[in-house]
Amino acid sequence: MRLRVSLPVPIPVLVLILAATGRAAAGHGHDDDGESLHSEERGPGDSHWSYEEPERWGEHYLACSGTMQSPINIETEKTIFSPQLRPIQLSGYSLPASKKLKLKNNGHTVVLELPESLAITGGSAQQYRAVQLHLHWGSPTTAGSEHTVNGKRFAAELHVVHYNTKYDSFKAAVAQPDGLAVLGAFLEVGPRENPFYQEILKHLRKIQGEDEEVLVPGFNIAGLLPDSLHLYFRYNGSLTTPPCFQSVTWTVFNQTVMLSHDQISVLVTSLQYDYGKPLQNNFRPPQGLHKRWVLASFEPTFSRERQVPTAGQTSSSFHAGDVLAVVFGVLFAITALAFVFYVYKHRSQNARLDSPTKSKVIYTAATTENTA
Repeated sequence: MRLRVSLPVPIPVLVLILAATGRAAAGHGHDDDGESLHSEERGPGDSHWSYEEPERWGEHYLACSGTMQSPINIETEKTIFSPQLRPIQLSGYSLPASKKLKLKNNGHTVVLELPESLAITGGSAQQYRAVQLHLHWGSPTTAGSEHTVNGKRFAAELHVVHYNTKYDSFKAAVAQPDGLAVLGAFLEVGPRENPFYQEILKHLRKIQGEDEEVLVPGFNIAGLLPDSLHLYFRYNGSLTTPPCFQSVTWTVFNQTVMLSHDQISVLVTSLQYDYGKPLQNNFRPPQGLHKRWVLASFEPTFSRERQVPTAGQTSSSFHAGDVLAVVFGVLFAITALAFVFYVYKHRSQNARLDSPTKSKVIYTAATTENTA
């Protein structure tokens, strides 16, 4: 299935400082969209934040109550086509089997740590290095993607987390307005097994308990993403778990990725947290857009009249071809009217020249000044 994201003003530094203070006071600092920031963080049943009560995250993590939060519902008819959005280009994503990767159940999700040799090298003005990837899912009876499209929730969602190379590390970048970039892909049930996702799913039974981990062979990480990396939505948002720093440039791909029914079942039933509770429905509900722009790298038929203005320009409701057509049409109409007026005046003057009661008038060619 195929579906058919401008960058708001960064959050104030003061908000970041307050959010960091709140995190320290709460004794926590873990982020599934990044890496472990504090070893005391617990699972979804933790007293300070839980997927069962996401509306209370802001009580301990102030940024979670901000106006640039993620995920969001992407309303395709309100997206803005931006020709400046280039295809996403990846580097180093194909890893040899000899490269061992840590796969961990951290009590919130399954996390695969990635080497920094993986990077986003195109599709953005900055270069970003990979940190990790993780998944969000529902239950055997509910879908569990974090982002939704026109209100539709997908079976699951992949997030590949990167940090801006202008900063020395993920920890230095995580609270900066332009610090992170996350690639998001929707997962759906399809007719056959996905061999790339199987490289992760076949190990989940080994890490059923919270904080359990295993080393897995490297594989082509790019295989987890859609084939069409040039079709995506782009917007500025946040981490989708506490501390909810508003530091993420989101790229949500338009094309979904198919897994078999059995693979989705393994994903949503294998992991546990808090001494045997099933780890399910680990997704945050969509957050308010608050006047943010959602850009699209492609131009669906329904958004034909919505284009993002370039620097120094105002928004236009026409394509370049449409504008040219209108301009030529107006010029043609003006020329035609001028010709008709000229003929009319010429005939009138001829009539006056023949009239004995009118003075003879000599007409000269118009100059530049009197045609302005």
